[in-house]
Amino acid sequence: MSDRPFPSRKPKFQRPHGKSGRRDPYARRPNFEIDTTILYGWHPVAEALRNGKRTIRRILATENSARRLSEELGTLPIEPEIVRPDEINRLLEPDAVHQGLYAEADPLPSPSVDTLSGTRVVLALDQITDPHNVGAIVRTAAAFDVEAIITTARHSPAATGVLAKSASGGLEHVPFMIVRNLGDALTALGERGFQRIGLDSTGETNLDEVPITLPVVLVLGSEGKGLRQRTRDCCDVIGRLDMPGAIKSLNVSNAAAISLYAVVKGAARTTAK
Repeated sequence: MSDRPFPSRKPKFQRPHGKSGRRDPYARRPNFEIDTTILYGWHPVAEALRNGKRTIRRILATENSARRLSEELGTLPIEPEIVRPDEINRLLEPDAVHQGLYAEADPLPSPSVDTLSGTRVVLALDQITDPHNVGAIVRTAAAFDVEAIITTARHSPAATGVLAKSASGGLEHVPFMIVRNLGDALTALGERGFQRIGLDSTGETNLDEVPITLPVVLVLGSEGKGLRQRTRDCCDVIGRLDMPGAIKSLNVSNAAAISLYAVVKGAARTTAK
C-alpha cells in the first residue's frame, strides 16, 4: 500500500504533466459535462462546507487549515486528509492561491425556467468566457441576492476551479442554470412574463430610466462583442450605463455590479408602490 497521504491517481480535470502557465483547462469544458466541482481557497471551501445542498466528496488540507476549519465550522461532514501544500499545488494551475485547502464536490442542483420564482432578479450571461470575470460576477450576484445565473452550455466557463475561487464563496449562494441556447431560454422567460433587460453600450435607454418590474432577467454581453444579435432581439429593452467621466466603458464584472444595483433597486421601488 502506498505511503502517500492520499491516492496518487490524479482527477480527470488535472492539467497534463509538464504543461504550465495555462488558464484553468477545466473551465472551458461544456458545463453539462461537469460531474465534479473543484474548490480551493478558504472562502470557496468554507462556504461549500456551510452549504447543506453541497455534497463534499473529499477535502485535502494542511494542518493549519484543517485546524482553522475545525475551529470556525465545528464538526465537518467529511474528515480532511492532511497533506503538505505542495501536494495541493500539483492538483492546480501554477500560482493558484489555495491557502492550504482543496475540495472535490458534487455540482449543485440547477433551477429551470419553470422553477424560477420570479420574486428575485435573474442574471443571464451571453458568452462571457473569462472565468475570473464570471467568478467576480457570481460574487456580486450573491451580494444582490440574485436568484440564478443563466449561462450557455458552450462558450461559458464551468462553475468550478478558477471561477469558484474568483467567486470567493458566492458560488454556494447563486445557482447556475445551464441552457443550450440563450435566445430560446429568454423567449421562454418572456412567455412566463419576465421583463428581459439587455445591457449594452449602444442601448437606447439609460438603465436608470427603465421602468423595472418583477419578474425580471438582466442580460449581460461579453466584453468587446457585447450582446449577440439574437440575444438583443429577445430582450424587451436594451439599457446602457451613462458614464460621466473620460472612460465610457467598464469591465463586464464592474458593469454587472452597477447594473445589478440599478435593477434590484428599481424592482424594489416598483414592488413597494
